This record gives sequence, structure tokens and C-alpha cells, in this order.
Amino acid sequence: MELFNNKKRIAVALGDFDGMHRAHQTVITGADEVIVYCVNNKFSLLQKSIFEKRFPNAVFADFAELKNMQGEEFIEKILIDKFGAGIILCGYNFRFGKGAGWSALDLRKYLEEKDIWVRILEHLDFEGEPISSTRIRNALKCGEIEKVNEMLGYNFTFESRVIEGDKRGRTIGFPTINQHLPEGLAVPKYGVYESITFVDGKAYKSFTNIGIRPTWKVDKPLAESHIFNFNGNLYNKNIRIELVRYLRGEKEFSSVSELKKQLDYDKSSII
Repeated sequence: MELFNNKKRIAVALGDFDGMHRAHQTVITGADEVIVYCVNNKFSLLQKSIFEKRFPNAVFADFAELKNMQGEEFIEKILIDKFGAGIILCGYNFRFGKGAGWSALDLRKYLEEKDIWVRILEHLDFEGEPISSTRIRNALKCGEIEKVNEMLGYNFTFESRVIEGDKRGRTIGFPTINQHLPEGLAVPKYGVYESITFVDGKAYKSFTNIGIRPTWKVDKPLAESHIFNFNGNLYNKNIRIELVRYLRGEKEFSSVSELKKQLDYDKSSII
């Protein structure tokens, strides 16, 4: 960060940062120790608890406070008075103020007379089209998890408490942990995924079924993971899962032996 009146300029990155995907990451790397100001706290691609761990400099806006602010008021009250910003970082499509009436270029024009720098980052492409949170959510719905992970810049991740299950999996050699998906997180396409499960900081290969389990139905979508080479009680622990590759869709099995045969095949395709 450059010096300004013998002090470091305070850098503030502006955006919704839903998922903090690769295009967002180009914004926040524009200065050292940047304050990440999340103006629209959706967190449909990266749950807030994980976001806070990865980006301890994040500040989460009170949208009720911002929604009726005019653009000039947002700049003066939030960027200047609240943060004392000397550098503003944002994407080319960033809009703010009541009715999203102000653009990134309007922001630059207003602040250049105040000697506050505004760096506007261009879009980042993947497979010939700009990366966006909407595009990532659509790929997630289609089970294109490898494309999702490429655009995010990390594996699609969630963490939640392990709940009691019906323990049927252990009777056929495939004990599982059951978790509800975090509230507000975009739900991946139902099916079975190659995954990575983290227990006490150690990564284990696993596969995860996301859905309603057609053979033994549940009322709401459930993440059910079989962890390879692990024995232990994880009930009530907060466990992190990363989805790596989509293996197959959910299906209903006519017998337990047919289900076990499929699970054996799923595991062999990962090992």
C-alpha cells in the first residue's frame, strides 16, 4: 500500500462477494490488508462462518442501513467517515446507492477530486465468459462441480453439525455421517459426489450423497458422507466437507445388495 501524508492509505474492497470467487479475489488483492466490505450479505456459495475464517478483515454491511442511501451519502458516510478510505477497489460492474443508481465510474469521478484512488478491476473469464456468482450457482444446479470449483478457485465447501442418522449404512459396511446443509447455501444437484472430509484438521477421502435418499427417504435435503479409512464418533461435531467431482445421480435401489454393489463401485472409482 502506498504512503499518504506519511500514513498508509486504507484500502476498502467493495462488492457482494458471494462465494468470493476468482473474480472477487482479483479485487481484494489490489492492496495490503484490505478491508473487505460486503455490501449484500447473501453467502449462497460460501457460508458466512467459513467466509469469516478466511477473510478476518471482512466487514458485513447492514443492508437496511444502506438500501435508501443515495450514492453520495454512501461515499461520504461509509467510505470516508466510517472507513477513512484512501483506496477503493471494486469490480467493473459494481453499483451502489438507492436503486443501484451509481456505477464504479461514477465512484471514481466523485472521489478523484478528493485524492482518493479508485481501482476498477475488469471481468475475469472462464471458458470465454465472465465469472459470476449467478453462473456458478447455475453450474452447481447442473452438477458441474468441477467447473464450479474452477470458477471459485477452491472446492465448494460447507460445514455443519453431524446429526443422528438411522445407522443403516453401517450394517452394509458403509457407515456415514449425516448433516443438514447450512441455511441459505445453494443446494448442489442431487446425487453422489467424490468429496474430502476434514476431521480434526486431517483430510480424508470420502463420497457424499446430497439429496433425499430415494431408497430411504428423508423430508429435507441431507448430506450423507462415507469417510474412507476412518473409525470414530463424530456426532454433534462441526465437520467440513468439500465436493470434488460429481459421480452419479440419486437412484432408488430395489434391494440392499444392489445398493451395496453400487456403493462398492462408487468407492472404487475414487480410490
